Amino acid sequence: MISNSVGLSCSSPSFMIDNIVLIFYKVNMGLPKRLTDMQRKFAQHLILHEGKKFAWECAKEAGYGGDKAMLRKKASELQSAKIYPLVVKHIGELREEVAHKYQITVGRHLSELAKIRDEAIKHRSFSAATNAEVNRGKVGGFYIEQKVIRTGKIEDMSEEELDKRLVGIVSDNAPLLKHPKKEKPEELEHKKPKLPLE
Repeated sequence: MISNSVGLSCSSPSFMIDNIVLIFYKVNMGLPKRLTDMQRKFAQHLILHEGKKFAWECAKEAGYGGDKAMLRKKASELQSAKIYPLVVKHIGELREEVAHKYQITVGRHLSELAKIRDEAIKHRSFSAATNAEVNRGKVGGFYIEQKVIRTGKIEDMSEEELDKRLVGIVSDNAPLLKHPKKEKPEELEHKKPKLPLE
């Protein structure tokens, strides 16, 4: 008869394996794991100062000690899902909260621009009020910004210029064109198609 660490006696190998699995489950699963205060502070500092501070600086502010190399290692570990999955999950939740809080919607954007416009009018700053109102119009789709750069394109040529250019192209490339009868450029000008509106 074999006795295990729990104090149960067993006579069959399957009973022993079941107890080992049960003991392993109790030891490793136990109570649900929780974030420590320092881990929670690290996650908060990381999200609060995102883009402004390095992760190792956030670890230092959260209370972790050591030199810069140690803090870098700890900050990297805290952001690793393999080593600290609860911390990574908490960081993700905090990021979602911040994204939801500062989410830009058309309605929210328009109302903010309206507030800016109203404050500008109160302070008799009409230029700022006009800019805010124009920006509201852009958000609403009332303004379309177009930039046209003209650099001698075919669209910019008149009809006469186009005709001359086409005649020049045909005469320059006559050997490449497969025309049974060779026409002079002057004859091509008379054969141009008429538009139905003419």
